[in-house]
Amino acid sequence: MWKNELSELLNVNYPIIQAPMAGGPTSSELVSAVSNAGGLGMVGAGYMSPEQLQKQIKAIRKLTNKPFGINLFVPSTYSTDVDKLERAMALLQPIKNQYEIADQHTLPTFEQDCKIFKEHINIIIEEKVPICSFTFGLPTQEVIKKLKKSSVILIGTATTVHEAIINEQADMDAVVVQGAEAGGHRGTFQNEDKRGLVGLMSLIPQTADSIRIPLIAAGGIMDGRGISAAKILGASGVQMGTAFLVCEESGAHPLHKEAIVMATEDQTVLTKAFSGKLARGINNSFIEILNPYEDELPDYPIQNELTKTIRKASSSTGKKDCMSLWSGQSPRLAKRITVKELMERLKLEMDCYCKRS
Repeated sequence: MWKNELSELLNVNYPIIQAPMAGGPTSSELVSAVSNAGGLGMVGAGYMSPEQLQKQIKAIRKLTNKPFGINLFVPSTYSTDVDKLERAMALLQPIKNQYEIADQHTLPTFEQDCKIFKEHINIIIEEKVPICSFTFGLPTQEVIKKLKKSSVILIGTATTVHEAIINEQADMDAVVVQGAEAGGHRGTFQNEDKRGLVGLMSLIPQTADSIRIPLIAAGGIMDGRGISAAKILGASGVQMGTAFLVCEESGAHPLHKEAIVMATEDQTVLTKAFSGKLARGINNSFIEILNPYEDELPDYPIQNELTKTIRKASSSTGKKDCMSLWSGQSPRLAKRITVKELMERLKLEMDCYCKRS
């Protein structure tokens, strides 16, 4: 089996990480099932309050005694552009009228984000969570040293070789390299978003030649073929999102799961419509409506807050038109099975391809 320095570092049987998909998919049942099956379950805590995070950690510990991790969004400075805010609200109003939404938004602030991030860090330390990963950048050296002092294993995210090198220099223990094929938000934190759209097959070997810490491949990997290919190219492990998102234990909305298993590879698109940050998902009418105006929308997380009630109304009324249907570029390979069945399948396929090579 694929045992190496990463599996030893994470204390797991297989270097297969369930992607930390924020917003609901990473239920306690999903995270614990992945860890119980020998992989690493991850909580996507990006949108959680400290209370919600603490509650989920306790719930997971009732379901598994295996290692699991927490993923945090690193706060970055932003300000509210009044012109963009008013433009976005005007564009969204007809859609809100359609769903009969009448709400007042409490816009987030950088100061609030930093406060929650600090509280999340303290909870991870207090609860002795063994692994913490970061998206949208890297924390300060003060935070890194604080976590390391508590023996927390740190994993960063990169979309270019340069970002991976920055992760290594910042003393991350491992780094997820996110190819352009990946579903959900892009983890780019250096330069503009589109410069971080490097395909995984190109990104893995170039990164492997440039850093010494373990490299975790992410983007379009759904089966043993993808895992084996990543290994051959230089990855020490993989992070899989869409494959786990459609599993029975996932907390993703049933409409989201259905949309993925019914989708084809050419139906996923990159959009800023939902959150103001570039992300990959299945195309729908909301994306089509907002697509011509993406440059006029507020940055993340302002746009994310403005669209929250629309996304919620769309899902609660059983319509996919205005849901953020995040998905990688390999939806044809998605199987609606249990985590145990998926992990068993991955093990068999990995054994098969290892013997061939």
